[in-house]
Amino acid sequence: MTTTNPATATAAKISVREVTKTFPLKGEEFTALDRVSIDIADNEFVTVVGPSGCGKSTLMNVLAGLETPTSGEALVDGRAVSGPGPERGVIFQQYALFPWLSVRKNVEFGLKVNGVPKAQRRERAEHFIEMVGLQQFADALPKMLSGGMKQRCAIARAYAVNPSILLMDEPFGALDALTRVKLQEQLLETWSREKRTVMFITHDVDEAVFLANRVVVMAARPGRIYDVIDVDLPYPRTEDVRLSPEFGELRNRVWHAVYHQEPGVAAGTASH
Repeated sequence: MTTTNPATATAAKISVREVTKTFPLKGEEFTALDRVSIDIADNEFVTVVGPSGCGKSTLMNVLAGLETPTSGEALVDGRAVSGPGPERGVIFQQYALFPWLSVRKNVEFGLKVNGVPKAQRRERAEHFIEMVGLQQFADALPKMLSGGMKQRCAIARAYAVNPSILLMDEPFGALDALTRVKLQEQLLETWSREKRTVMFITHDVDEAVFLANRVVVMAARPGRIYDVIDVDLPYPRTEDVRLSPEFGELRNRVWHAVYHQEPGVAAGTASH
């Protein structure tokens, strides 16, 4: 399957409209986001990359409903985001598992809160535990899992409640390189089977290119969209894709956009 630019063909699943977010800092206002606008289509996989302090996590928190814009608005399915919602699953770098619950009960937790009957939530939990390859550890506590296993459990828990959107904030950032590559491939396998709209924040340029339909490059101080780069590489993304000249060219383009930005200049727009 080759990528297309779905935002041009369908209504946006996520719309960010002129969002500015400021915070008080030492008696002054710090602008984390400055008039950020972007559309993400249904089932599109978008990665967000940029230098430290560019507002990546603030943008995700606005979409998750954990932060309120100072001005502008964020929309999901055309409705303004006013707080967290079940249609948006959020996955953080820190896993956020309940240490006293088994893998199965962690995955079932959101379903239980939503009142899903016991037999149905067990069936759904088993499906997503198998999807992320943790069947043999379903009864294990988080302390018995490796970092990669914990993150797979967090992904299964997010999928189990059937969100249409996954917001992922550097979920593989604390993992070793080999585990990270394996989880990237597993995440794409999962996404190809259980389609979701994904916004994935990363500081790793290779990861940004490997996963995405489009890479959003942000600029810092104040945080804004610097460029949006289409990734016209075939899925499934394999090691051969990662080693291809086309991947290398895209990686270099994103790298240059991230680390060689002209101050105050936006190289592209987000409404591709």
